[in-house]
Amino acid sequence: MFLSRLSSRTYLRLSILSALGLLAANTAMAVTPETTSIDNVEMPQVELDKIVVTATRTPTKTSNVIAQTRVVDSEALKRYQGQTALEILQRQPGISHYSNGGMGSVSKIYMRGYEGKQILVLIDGIRYSSLSAGGATLSLLPADQIERIEILYGASGSSIYGADAMGGVVQIFTKGSNVEKSQFSITAGVGSNDQYTYGAAAQFANNEGTTLSLSASHNETNGFNAKLPSAYGFNQDNDGYESDNVSLALNQRINEQWSTGVSALYSKSTIEFDNGATRDDYSDQENGAAQAFVDWRYLPGSSVKLQYGHSIDKLDNKFGDIFDTKQDQINLIGKHRLPVGQAIYGLEYLDQSLDTTASGYNIEDRDVKSAFLGYLLANNQFDAQANIRFDDNSQHGDQTTYNLGGAYHFNPSLRIGANYAKGFRAPDFNELYYPGSGNPRLNAETSDNYEAFIEYETLLQSTRLTGYHNKVDDLINFNALYDSDGKYIGGSYENIEQTKTKGVSLTSDWVINNYLLGGSYDYQQAKDDSGKANDGNFLAIRPEHKGLVYMGYRLPSLDIRAEYQYVDDYYSGTDNTDAQLVDSYGLLNISGNYQLTNNLTMTARLNNVTNKKYITLPGYNTDGTNFFTSLTYNWF
Repeated sequence: MFLSRLSSRTYLRLSILSALGLLAANTAMAVTPETTSIDNVEMPQVELDKIVVTATRTPTKTSNVIAQTRVVDSEALKRYQGQTALEILQRQPGISHYSNGGMGSVSKIYMRGYEGKQILVLIDGIRYSSLSAGGATLSLLPADQIERIEILYGASGSSIYGADAMGGVVQIFTKGSNVEKSQFSITAGVGSNDQYTYGAAAQFANNEGTTLSLSASHNETNGFNAKLPSAYGFNQDNDGYESDNVSLALNQRINEQWSTGVSALYSKSTIEFDNGATRDDYSDQENGAAQAFVDWRYLPGSSVKLQYGHSIDKLDNKFGDIFDTKQDQINLIGKHRLPVGQAIYGLEYLDQSLDTTASGYNIEDRDVKSAFLGYLLANNQFDAQANIRFDDNSQHGDQTTYNLGGAYHFNPSLRIGANYAKGFRAPDFNELYYPGSGNPRLNAETSDNYEAFIEYETLLQSTRLTGYHNKVDDLINFNALYDSDGKYIGGSYENIEQTKTKGVSLTSDWVINNYLLGGSYDYQQAKDDSGKANDGNFLAIRPEHKGLVYMGYRLPSLDIRAEYQYVDDYYSGTDNTDAQLVDSYGLLNISGNYQLTNNLTMTARLNNVTNKKYITLPGYNTDGTNFFTSLTYNWF
């Protein structure tokens, strides 16, 4: 049966209500005596102590990692069908964001007072970012091509990964990185604003050590009106988005010592936006990363890995310039088990190039040669991590970063620790050369970062309280200018002599029988400390308070969750004027997965249930109540 878009929209709204009713009915049935006889073996298991690799570059339990770490696993990613990496990250502790429209629009995340340019994004270990604009285009990475996301908070990543990791590291692992059995699936979904998505995935595994994963999807939406009437370039219409996405992962274990593999994630998108008073425009973008590796495990607990990677970020503004970033990276990473602890070492070469039609870009490529050495201790009583890294940047010279941290286990549940890290970031090319706002006299940023924590973990819960204090010299800030009506009228990049950020982050996650509950609270003060005109002012897009609470219920065939997120007032610029003020807001979201049969699964998400009117940036609309639902059929 074929439906018009108008009638299908009505039908889908009724389907969502029916689905939520079905989920609620099953939840109610789940607590009746008839279901209490289910074998405990069939009950869902939630592992609070996960294995991560980003924080140390070697597999380590989160209970032994010193820096704050967050994992968004494949189960959690099911709640974000039809969405992007940006929607996933903006709901995580300690992360704030803004966007200037709907799906695919310009956006940026902030973490612990650091903006997206100071947060390194990796795809399967390969740098992914724009050399012109800095930071990663997270709004174009589809959730359905992602297997897992690891978030490393704080600057300890600088001494492991180098520049751009002052505020933390986000590593995205492509779908199929952990194939356990052969299967094939197809997915189709629909949502608000005439959103349609469909895709297929195939995974293969045999007894010879071969695993293969292929996944492809298409996502499109008519979007919504992104500009408020008072905004610059207002044109009152919907701004659509369309993307085609594919991922690949192939791994082969040759024998007990040798393994090799390749992986890739690619996205091609078209994004509509308003340009001028009456004109619509669009941009074409290509984004992604690919890598190949060979791994030699010469002794138990000791290995050497050689990896080559290539990433792209191409923006073709149909009304203006093209910005085409390419990055090639070679890594040689080794780890060696010592009598006590483990040594980690590495050599890296990074070649970055920008091909642009814009004028004024005096330099369009640079390379970075790096070496690092680290020590890791992780046991039931002491944890320690020490790293030092040397970077030779062809544009900005030599930089040395390092970190030192330790933690003590009072007992199996209680742990306290502290960490110090030195960070560094070189200016991106737009900050240096963009016509009208670039500043070629900018200095590189450097930072000192202090962190202390107390952590309590049992079989039922994991709770962590972290305090931090960051000092940044020569922070690069875009000083946006607005008129009295809130219209953007220009701006420029400049160094702020010194900024300071202090904050506290509290996270707590609980699993009680089939109930999952918890939340997070973040307090931060990120301020100009230069002693000049804006001394004492808040930095842009850094809310003082942010929190999230959630409650969920999980059975083998059912997973439903409700969450409420609060974001405090903040300013969109460092002048802290009334025109730059963004009011606080709170959002209620509901999501669920239901296994209809052994092969058929349904997911549903209802965002902004109360239809809250809010903005994340002056002059730009956000969406009201919106939904997405999908069906996935699996052949095993």
